[in-house]
Amino acid sequence: MFSALNPKELEIILGAMQSVTKKAGDQVIKEGEDGDNLYVVEKGTLTCTKVFPGNSEPTFLKEYNPGEAFGELALLYNAPRAATIVAKTDAELWALDRRTFGAIVKDSAQKKREQYEEFLKKVPILSNIDAYETNKIADAITEKWFNEGEYVIREGEEGNDFCMVMEGTAQATKTIEPGKPPKPVLDYKTGDYFGERALIKNEPRAANIVATSRLHVVSLERGSFRRLLGPIEEILARNMEVYQQFV
Repeated sequence: MFSALNPKELEIILGAMQSVTKKAGDQVIKEGEDGDNLYVVEKGTLTCTKVFPGNSEPTFLKEYNPGEAFGELALLYNAPRAATIVAKTDAELWALDRRTFGAIVKDSAQKKREQYEEFLKKVPILSNIDAYETNKIADAITEKWFNEGEYVIREGEEGNDFCMVMEGTAQATKTIEPGKPPKPVLDYKTGDYFGERALIKNEPRAANIVATSRLHVVSLERGSFRRLLGPIEEILARNMEVYQQFV
């Protein structure tokens, strides 16, 4: 839910959240009532039940545990609460109000999608992909940020994602002689990509990628890469020849 937020937006969200403590048996939200808050569970377990048409007793749906969120449907669709949530144990929650959720989370998701689509249109490797495919990629990508000097990927590690540089610069380094420091291989800028070798050849990472400035990348995990970029795999494979000359 919060994956589309950049660090500044996430900071605003964290500042707006209010701590809520519930005892075992306390009701957090009630089915049918208006909803003003989204909740994120920090500690404890809560149960979710719903009274379905034709029944007088509630039906158990699921339990919520730390790291999970609930209550967003009422904020997304301005609809009454769809279920009842009760604390099964003592619980600590974080509540986010409707206004902040709408202004930051809901709007950000739409803006991010538009931003992704514009960026993808400018990536040379994707120039022959049609609008429908671009939309699918925009739905599947996730954002990551790195500070200068941070490793994005490390040589020898298992590779599970393909990355495109949205903003900033990075450098690929590779170990040429055992026991000696890795040597620079390639430099990356906005619109460049890396990480394809490990996915195409199903082998460990062939090089390190280190941020040489504040770096903003978007990535596709292995399954999405195969599904969405399979048709241009041959073009992507050309980049591997550059690494190969250093082996």
